[in-house]
Amino acid sequence: MPFIALAIGVVIIAADQLIKYFVNTGLKPVGEVSVIDGLFKLVYVENRGVAFGMFKDMRWIFVALTSVLLLIIIIYMFKKRPSGKFFYICAGLIIGGGIGNLIDRVIYGYVIDYLSVSFFPPVCNFADYCITIGVILLVIYIFFFSSKFKSNKVEKND
Repeated sequence: MPFIALAIGVVIIAADQLIKYFVNTGLKPVGEVSVIDGLFKLVYVENRGVAFGMFKDMRWIFVALTSVLLLIIIIYMFKKRPSGKFFYICAGLIIGGGIGNLIDRVIYGYVIDYLSVSFFPPVCNFADYCITIGVILLVIYIFFFSSKFKSNKVEKND
């Protein structure tokens, strides 16, 4: 089962890097393209921080932290082997998105962002959305499907 997560991760990494290649070569020269007026546009941004551009210019700290977190997830998958495909889908989204952004940080020194929606001001990318969706689904998995967090009801005899 852990190989399902790794396969999902590889597909996400490939898609993310392919999209960023086209963003870098096609969108970067023009800077911005409106897709749906007033709602959605593509905007080339070099994000040197983390979420919402916070903690700028701490590249190697982010590389190290991301690497450690991804390694923990991968080791956990292979050692504990959680039951159900749901966990592995979540892990695959997080691993793929994390490595996609990690590649940017190592190669460019920043993450290439390009997706801008009017109701959510920060510009993000495909990898960011994969990580976000993966984390949200993982929290749902932990609280609703993982046996470690399910309470065992003990009936009392009066």
